[in-house]
Amino acid sequence: MITSWWVSLSLAMKILWGVTLAASLIFIIQSILTFIGADGGDGGIDTDFDAGFDSEAADAAVEGGTNLYTFRNFVNFFLGFGWSAILLQDKVTSVPLLLVISAVIGVALVALVMYLFKWLSGMQQTGNINLFKAAVGCNGTVYLTIPGERGGEGKVQLSINNSVREYNAVTDGETLRTGSQIRVVEVISPDTVLVEPLESIII
Repeated sequence: MITSWWVSLSLAMKILWGVTLAASLIFIIQSILTFIGADGGDGGIDTDFDAGFDSEAADAAVEGGTNLYTFRNFVNFFLGFGWSAILLQDKVTSVPLLLVISAVIGVALVALVMYLFKWLSGMQQTGNINLFKAAVGCNGTVYLTIPGERGGEGKVQLSINNSVREYNAVTDGETLRTGSQIRVVEVISPDTVLVEPLESIII
């Protein structure tokens, strides 16, 4: 049945269906890879939305989504154009008008996706700013030993906004062993903090 339907199509419709299905498949793959990259952590899935969007994969996806001339937007245009032309071909008898309507819908889809990524970028920046404000002064526990005098990175677990989060950590003082109680002195980057032992704090 599918074979007979395909044979009955004109060359133009076969090309249109081919481009549309290819764009749809690529769109699905891109979406899956984007969300996998955004949620990927150190071997597990991070359920924290802000932490997920601090990853390099999410940064690349957002940056690509906000640029006009990208492969992603090329795919989005043909996704909107192709499906519009296919769904409206029986309702719009004028081929030039059909092409114009489909092109407008394709451009609108590109604009919508770009706006979505711009919105996500704004949320990411807001999340980073909140992290810088919220983490300083927080107490936590060393999860992986932190080498002394910034000789390398360890890991700490902090309780921020009633949620336990894990960050890379460095210290200016002596080596901090696993289980040591610490305080965040400074946020160096979205995933790295400078800490000191609680014992060094003079009350």
